[in-house]
Amino acid sequence: MKKFKIIMDQLIEENPEALLADGFESALMGIARRTGQPSLAVYDTNKCVKILVKKNNMTYEEAIEFFDFNVAGAWMGENTPVFLDIFQY
Repeated sequence: MKKFKIIMDQLIEENPEALLADGFESALMGIARRTGQPSLAVYDTNKCVKILVKKNNMTYEEAIEFFDFNVAGAWMGENTPVFLDIFQY
């Protein structure tokens, strides 16, 4: 995963304390930055849900519920990853 390595190398340089969402490597999209705040890992929500459906044999609805509560809803401090909903028109 070349994209994953590129993102991780930059993220480690900017914030070695940044946390990752285990098992969602292919959903890692980039880095979020805000002035005065630590840089954070950014994941594509839809890709995360698709990973849950595939790996855990969940329905789409089950995966959304699991993701919302256990992944996006898991606050681990200021270095918690960001989950982005991408809207396509």
